[in-house]
Amino acid sequence: RGQEEAIAPLAAMIPPPPPAHLSMRAEIEWLAGSADNARGVALALSSSLFIGASFIIKKKGLLMSVEKGGSSASAGGFSYLRQPVWWLGMLTMIGGESANFIAYAYAPAILVTPLGAATIAASAVFARFFLGEDMHICGIAGILLCTVGTVVLVRFAPEEAPVTSVEEVWSMAMQPVFRAYVCFVLSFTLALVYGAAPKYGKTHVVVYVAICSMIGSLSVMALRGIGIAAKLTMRGSDQLRKRETLFFILWVGCCIATQMNYLNKALDTFNTTMVSSVYYVFFTVCTVTASMIMYKDWENQTPGSIFWQVVALLVNVAGVHILSGTRDSAPGCRAGLRALLSRRKSEEKPEYTHLCACDDDAEQQQQQQQRQQQQQQQHGGASRRDWLESRH
Repeated sequence: RGQEEAIAPLAAMIPPPPPAHLSMRAEIEWLAGSADNARGVALALSSSLFIGASFIIKKKGLLMSVEKGGSSASAGGFSYLRQPVWWLGMLTMIGGESANFIAYAYAPAILVTPLGAATIAASAVFARFFLGEDMHICGIAGILLCTVGTVVLVRFAPEEAPVTSVEEVWSMAMQPVFRAYVCFVLSFTLALVYGAAPKYGKTHVVVYVAICSMIGSLSVMALRGIGIAAKLTMRGSDQLRKRETLFFILWVGCCIATQMNYLNKALDTFNTTMVSSVYYVFFTVCTVTASMIMYKDWENQTPGSIFWQVVALLVNVAGVHILSGTRDSAPGCRAGLRALLSRRKSEEKPEYTHLCACDDDAEQQQQQQQRQQQQQQQHGGASRRDWLESRH
């Protein structure tokens, strides 16, 4: 009896099996917990595929722009705007973000955002076939972990708290704790933009990605408010003409413009798989944190559900880490494990560092040659003056 009492809390965390003789749609709704969550999951997964493809298409457009003599995005150039391929990638991303936007209207952010792990897997596969970037054999294990984490997260997804008007969303945004979070994000982002980005942006992928992720967490909170307003409007309660909704739309536009600027710089400077992987981790953590503060997603959840949600998130992060951590390692499972577990830095610079430093090295060599030529000219002029003075 004592053993049964000790096992009871653990047994409560294990989900019951699905009912027998369910249709496929009913099974999906059972897995997600509700019909709204099922719609949100379907939209989020389709969004991940579109966004994963957009990374590759936009990267292709950036490379084509540089090949034709245009200035790179990392150098502050905008020549990629003249590339039709880049605009195709932009349209693909808009389609994916639109599906993602609708998903936030049906499911909570703590469910929709971590499903972005599918974007990482899709971009890694697409980069292998369309950009010629290598994917390590351990990357398959990373993709499997992302799949398992996604299934577990969907199964233990929280139910969205009922919202009857956009004014309720606005009152949530005006909470003192969330306003403090917004002030922290804006101040830290400004410090990165004007302090860290000019010095370390081209050598540390975290700088550009952190800017995108922190601003993105604020855009997701506003996007969810717009989605709720649209859903309530379709149900007969007009919410789209209210000033709170218009403010959310304006805020999302400013946030997305900032995200696109620094995401382009990151893609132009670093490896696609690395950017998408690090972006997933940072963006997920920031968005889940913002959602817990503003929408209180975990307020009415059982400890078992919260436990499995955290486990699913960690599994997804582990899968993403395997995908990115074995990107530049030697072939083979042992080499991949050594790359993941080793704490020593490699003596060789990573690939993205060489790519970032090539322009700087060439510029430094050119400046050094110019200084040597000036010194030689000055030395030659001084020698000629000494010779003329000795003649006189």
